[in-house]
Amino acid sequence: MKSKISFYLLRISFVSTIGGFLFGYDTAIISGCNGFLEQQFDLTPAMLGWVVSSALLGTIIGCIASGAITDGLGRKKTLIIAAGCLTLSAVGSMLPPQFLGDLENPLWILANKDLSLKVLISVRLLGGIGVGITSVVAPIYISELSMPNSRGKMVSLYQLSITLGILFAFLVDWLVLGFAGDAAGVIAQEPSSFMDWLFVSELWRGMLGTEIPIALLFFVLLFFVPESPRWLVSKDRFEEANEIMLKVNGPEYARTSLNEIRSAVKEESKGIKELLNPILRTPLLIGILLPMFSHLSGIAAIMYFAPNIINESVNSVENSFLGAVMVGIVNSAFTFVAIFKIDSIGRRKLLLAGVVGTFISLSSIGILFAVGSSYVIVPLLVYVACFAFSFGPVVWVVISEIFPTSIRGLAVSVGSFSLMTTGFLITLTNPMLIKEIMPSGTFFLYAALTLPAIWFIWRFVPETKGKTLEEIQHSWTKKQG
Repeated sequence: MKSKISFYLLRISFVSTIGGFLFGYDTAIISGCNGFLEQQFDLTPAMLGWVVSSALLGTIIGCIASGAITDGLGRKKTLIIAAGCLTLSAVGSMLPPQFLGDLENPLWILANKDLSLKVLISVRLLGGIGVGITSVVAPIYISELSMPNSRGKMVSLYQLSITLGILFAFLVDWLVLGFAGDAAGVIAQEPSSFMDWLFVSELWRGMLGTEIPIALLFFVLLFFVPESPRWLVSKDRFEEANEIMLKVNGPEYARTSLNEIRSAVKEESKGIKELLNPILRTPLLIGILLPMFSHLSGIAAIMYFAPNIINESVNSVENSFLGAVMVGIVNSAFTFVAIFKIDSIGRRKLLLAGVVGTFISLSSIGILFAVGSSYVIVPLLVYVACFAFSFGPVVWVVISEIFPTSIRGLAVSVGSFSLMTTGFLITLTNPMLIKEIMPSGTFFLYAALTLPAIWFIWRFVPETKGKTLEEIQHSWTKKQG
């Protein structure tokens, strides 16, 4: 019976984490397009930063909207809305606006650059909204269904799905580049076929279009998962909640958990006033600053511009794409460290070890860039490894645990807003920083911005392993008292 229950929970978590996979895939797939977008649209560093970061601006909008939507409509319906945005964005990124023009004339795009670029930015913005909503709701959904002794591991699956999405995107970029060969990005007078136009002449469209089947799968499968039982209890839908909890881990777990949840919900009031309650001052500070610190280390810029950054040291497009694949492999591999150790080692220790490692590796990247070394890839991979077992998954776990049920959606959306806003600013400015203060100065800056995080984690972030969500909630009340 236990294995059946575990399979039920894993199945639910798998569906919700496809959103994380899309997050990672969308993040990394654009990295292979950057050079071709620069070439086709004559982009300046500032414009390149805007085109790439437009999706992150969408995530900010998604984060703002997600809190009210998920606490009002529920976790499942909100994820369906997000999946719809991601699907439309994937289709639009591949097809605009060629299908509004002359398909028989491949040079039509050259005469309509502004329109094409505007449509691309618009649909990336829409996809970002879907990613922003998913980034808030998926970790909440998983944490509200998981048992205390495995919650950290289950929520970490969301971060693993992001890293796998990044890895697969880097692999797809590399394979598409290899398929196009020397003709990559060269707009032919008469492409031999639609596939030739899509994966050779304008291969960046083909790269972005590979997201379509994943987004469609996410959208369809969401109709077959249950609603969060904790949200159902907050809406007085007790029978539905009990039925789901029975499937998760049997009658004893359902009875105990539902009693705890009902008791906790009675003590809670909903809305922004509750979020600003002095009792929640520390968790709110954690929910805002911890995500911000994670992106101040520069991870978004590295993932969005991996081939560009690696190319600064190796000066080879093919090798830079291969280096990006290595980044994806390391990112995925070290996420497993968090998955298997977060519920035994704990959140605080993983965070502290990882953040110290990110500071050292970022400083090393800056030094190697400064001396003109071609071995920048080594500390870059160390940085990615350190981020992957600490900041990456642990931030999502912590901010999905530390808030009361009825305002968890609103609170986590605030945390995701902080994360996405910081990521947007880092991504937007990276091409300009690389040009103005060189790669070495850029990575020294990221290293310096990482230092305050060490003190903050040591001072403010509590250990939450092994505690129920209700126990964590009550701990803030005891501290205030």
